[in-house]
Amino acid sequence: MAVYPTIVRMAHSIIAQGMSERVITPGVTSTADVQWWYRQRIRELGLQTWFHPSVSVQRAGQAQQSTAAAFAGQRPDPEILPGDLIHVDFGITYLGLNTDTQHHAYVLRPGETDAPAGLKAGLAAVNRLTDILTANFSLGATGNEVLARTREQALAAGLVPSIYTHPLGFHGHAAGPAVGMWDSQNGVPGTGDYVVQADTAWSIELNVTHSVPEWNGMQVRFMAEEDAYFDGQRMRWLDGRQERLHLIPRP
Repeated sequence: MAVYPTIVRMAHSIIAQGMSERVITPGVTSTADVQWWYRQRIRELGLQTWFHPSVSVQRAGQAQQSTAAAFAGQRPDPEILPGDLIHVDFGITYLGLNTDTQHHAYVLRPGETDAPAGLKAGLAAVNRLTDILTANFSLGATGNEVLARTREQALAAGLVPSIYTHPLGFHGHAAGPAVGMWDSQNGVPGTGDYVVQADTAWSIELNVTHSVPEWNGMQVRFMAEEDAYFDGQRMRWLDGRQERLHLIPRP
């Protein structure tokens, strides 16, 4: 814990650089270009990554990709356009510790100074799910129990949740209980039966499907992942979490 917050802060800083006009020129830069920019930047800094960064877009009128296809990497590498919602999944390894983070960015259309309210509401919704999940962590609870409590409360709150949270540390997917899997939302046999312990690090990973009025009610998946530490009583973020969309270009 003396160094982990700084490592996550480094990862957040690199993500923000990539999700900016420094790297992305709408209509020119592709998602693959950004992925390889991240990979190159990691090497320039003398760091390592435990998985290849992924970058994808959702845009108005475009059918949402299934969760299974997204996790299998079955995505095209389109050019990034104004009005796109960009998603990045990114992790680094430093001093034997791993990070795992997912953020969203919005590409401003001409004349815009902020993202549409519906997209900002989607980010708020996924953060609401995160709050519910982290509040349900308790010593001795199994991953499946944390998952069940969270899903019950999230559904009662009107959210459409998908939870796939995992321990983090010396491995990107470290030892400890699984709290859901993208294809197993009713509990994970085996690893979901392990219990939560104190002084453990976590990748709080999940998504919410949310309707965006400005996109004709299109159902958009907002995916969040932030790194946290459970001290036995409460969960705390190692370096905060994304509260606002990255904007390209920055106003």
